[in-house]
Amino acid sequence: MEKKIKLVASDMDGTLLDENGEVPPETFDLILALREKGIRFAASSGRRYDRLCMFFEPVKDKMDFVAANGAQVYAAGELIDREVYSHQSIKRLAKTVGKFEHLHLALFDRTKSFLLDDERAFVRECDKDLPNIERIWYLPTPDVNIIKASIYCDDGHVMDYAYALSRELGDDFVFAPSGSAWVDPIQRGVSKATGIQQVMDRYGIRREEVMAFGDSMNDYEIIRFAGTGCAMANARPALRAVADRVVGCNKDHAVQAELRKLLESA
Repeated sequence: MEKKIKLVASDMDGTLLDENGEVPPETFDLILALREKGIRFAASSGRRYDRLCMFFEPVKDKMDFVAANGAQVYAAGELIDREVYSHQSIKRLAKTVGKFEHLHLALFDRTKSFLLDDERAFVRECDKDLPNIERIWYLPTPDVNIIKASIYCDDGHVMDYAYALSRELGDDFVFAPSGSAWVDPIQRGVSKATGIQQVMDRYGIRREEVMAFGDSMNDYEIIRFAGTGCAMANARPALRAVADRVVGCNKDHAVQAELRKLLESA
């Protein structure tokens, strides 16, 4: 018996967005049409909520958000969860990153990007667009709520550093490669999957009624969690291996094609 899908969760960069990093225009009409059929749509991304709202301005009030790798969760326009890093964990992270010459730490609160190195040490890539930059020489004070951290690797050895950081700080963080030169330290117990679980709880949706799309390792948990986990053809090999299905490439608007199929079956 074919699964009845009631919630679609999609990553952004390398997944929903095209090769130019833009939302294909037909996406907005698809989100509205799905909603009329009783199928909700959630953006599930490493990007913060404020940045996601800019992408989805025409329909932001008609969808849900799992932002900052699960640290910000909005359902029907209401904030239902916000997970922040402890100040002590940020201190441990900064100290460890400082041991490696080629690593550069960026921290994010709700609106700012705090860079612990000169801006020229970082390269913007995908969701690391580094909005509203503030160069800092000391860590933010404990009253600043850090919701996301990212580490730029300037020599390209992302997997080596992800392994080394996991050995150093694996009790505190999961280190997920993101893009070609970044590693995301994600708090243990927080992921896109935990965020989408809260959206599901809000609407009474079961796992088998969820379809998820992704391309990178910070999508691993949600692809494994969803009843139908879909990896992009351009996804990392490990993600394609564990997905229920492999769909087309983001440059060919494969997610949008799958949404149209959902509408037809509904």
